[in-house]
Formats: sequence, structure tokens, C-alpha cells
Amino acid sequence: MSTEKITLGDEKAKQGSTLSVLMGAAFLMATSAIGPGFLTQTAVFTEKMQLAFAFAILASVLIDIVVQMNIWRILAVSGMRAQDVANKVLPGLGYFIAFAVALGGLVFNIGNVGGAAMGVNVLTGLPIPVGASISALIAIFIFLRKEMGNAMDKFTQILGFVMIAMVLFMVFRTHPPVGATLKEAVLPSHIDWMIVLTLVGGTVGGYISFAGAHRIIDAGLTGEENIGAISKGSINAVAITGIMRFLLFLAILGVVMMGHPLDPTNPPASAFQIGAGDLGYKIFGIILWAAGITSVIGASYTSISFLRTLFKSVGDHYRAWMIGFIVFSTAILATIGKPVALLIFAGSINGLILPLALISVLLAAHRKDIVGTYRHPMWMSLIGYIMAAFTMWMGVKSLSKIMALFS
Repeated sequence: MSTEKITLGDEKAKQGSTLSVLMGAAFLMATSAIGPGFLTQTAVFTEKMQLAFAFAILASVLIDIVVQMNIWRILAVSGMRAQDVANKVLPGLGYFIAFAVALGGLVFNIGNVGGAAMGVNVLTGLPIPVGASISALIAIFIFLRKEMGNAMDKFTQILGFVMIAMVLFMVFRTHPPVGATLKEAVLPSHIDWMIVLTLVGGTVGGYISFAGAHRIIDAGLTGEENIGAISKGSINAVAITGIMRFLLFLAILGVVMMGHPLDPTNPPASAFQIGAGDLGYKIFGIILWAAGITSVIGASYTSISFLRTLFKSVGDHYRAWMIGFIVFSTAILATIGKPVALLIFAGSINGLILPLALISVLLAAHRKDIVGTYRHPMWMSLIGYIMAAFTMWMGVKSLSKIMALFS
């Protein structure tokens, strides 16, 4: 009897631990995606498409789910991170992907630190360099904790819920036409597939696709026996991002439908201020800071996770590298600001990360030396390859435009 109780207790503890890891990984991926750029992008597209943007959000969420399920399932079954899988599929490819992720992550982290600093400025009036330093110190504190993974999970979950609650409050303040919006989500008056793909790139592009998958591998949640839980975790990650995007869209749509133009210099801030006055502006400050600092944590963790298995010094001192990543990003922001040319270049390289990594992961799904006896669903592979082709086309198109600017 006592043995049975102990077994049941162990089983419950194991289930609780698995759920905690999956929720942490889901929120890490989601809050990595919900950065300062996410807020601006949503506001701009809401003003441009209005009600029809609902379909773009729904379509992008469905595509994101397939992309994330492919990546989470295959990497978790293999027990290897994306760069190691890529090197197995094509020797050297993992090094290229890791370099691209590290460069893109570093440059975008400058923007993330800047977003967190602007959030502090909105709330307190402190100068940008001071706000950046405060935010960086908080992120560093998370990485210094003994149970770093657990601290990171809890921090991103708390701020994720805070952001959703704040935006939900704004939805009630701006009174958007919810019924008409839901109708447009399934019966759109017009469709812009480039915007759909842009949303996909912003949500699961670059390092963001691998934040959650690498987190569950670090936590040891791997193997075919965990495939059901891993699939649910990948869906939850995209669902959190989708909920945030849809609520933000509704909050801003309410303002746009009143006939108020948004300030092009800061569309989301102006929407919140128009919708709820000074209170709305302060709420935007909280959301911006939360979006910025969680993206700093996600970018730093994931970028270094791509280097850990390739370079021994990084693997042996990965915490120090994550902290150095944050310090360097903050120093560049405080001294130089946002280096425009580097941001443009990194953005174009970033567009190639998802298709290359996704193709290598999909190829790995049928390699017994990587995934063992696991059989990956054919429909999932097929949609994965279609998405890889679309995102590769967009990445090459973006890179060619950048090359034309610098030539």
C-alpha cells in the first residue's frame, strides 16, 4: 500500500515537473516573439488592414503551429539541438546557422534592450541608458540564479500573463467590433499573403523557432515517449503568442475604427494613449518593458544555446556568455544606439535561418541515426517543406534588396 502511494506520488511529481517545463518553454518561445517589433508590427498592420487583419492572424497561427510542431517533435526525439542536427544532415551547416543566429540575436537584442529602456522611460522618465542598464541587470540576475531554468520559466510566465491582462484591459476600454472581427477571421473581405508570411517570420523566424525546443532539451524532456506532451507544448507556445497578437489587434482596432490615425513614429504607444489617455500610455510602458526584457532573456539564452555544443569554452561557461551577450548588447545601445546598417543586414540573414534550419530538421526526421525508430507524420513534413520554400523565397528576396542597397 505504501509502495503504491509512493509510486503515485512520484508519478504526480513527474507530471507536474513535465507540465512546468512545457509551460516554461512555451512562454519562453512566446515572450521571445512578443518583443518591441511585435507591438509595432501589429499596430501598423491593424491600421492598414483593419478588420481583415483577423484572418492574417488566424492563418499565421495555424502555419506557426505546424512549423513549431515539426521543430519541437524532431529535435526533442533526437535529443539534439538544431545546430547539431544540421551538422549531421550537412557537415558545416550547423556552424553557419549558429553564426547567423548569434549575429541576428545580438543585433536584435540591442533593439530588445532599447525597447525595455523605452518602457522604463515611459514609466519613470529615466534616460534610455539608465533604463537599459536597469533592465540588463534584472536579466543578468535571472541568469545568475542557481536554478536558472526555473527562474527563467517563472519570470517569462509572470510577465507573459501581465502583458495579456494589460492588453485585455485595453480591449474593454476601446470597444472593438468583436463580432465583425470574428466573421472576418473566417470569411475575410480581402487577403494579403505577404502580411501573413511576414507575421510568420516575426513569430517563428530566426532564433525564436528554437527557444522552446532548446529549453525542453536542456530540461531533459526528450525521447519518443514524451512526444504527446511535446506536441501540446509547441501548440501552447504558438497559442500564447496568437492570443497576445489577437488581443493587441482588438485593442488597437477599437481606436482605429473610431477614426483616430496612429502616430507613425510610435503607432502602438499612440493607440494606447488615444484609447485610455495617460493611463493607457503607462500601460503601454509596462507592456513595452515586459516585451523587451523577456525578449532579452529569450534572445540571450537561445543565441548562446546554439554555440554551446560547437565551442567547448561556451559550453563550459555558458552563463558567463549569456551575461556577456546582454552586457555587450546594452553597451552598444548606450554608446552607439541602434546601428541601422547592422540591423538591416542581420534582419536579412535572419530570414534565412528558419528555412535552412527547418529543412535540415525535416531531413533529419527520416534519419534513423538521428531519430531512431520515430516515424514523423508525412502531412507534417509536407507542410513543413512548403513553409520552408515560402520563407526561403522571402529570405532571398529580402537579402537581394539589401545587397542592392549596399551595391
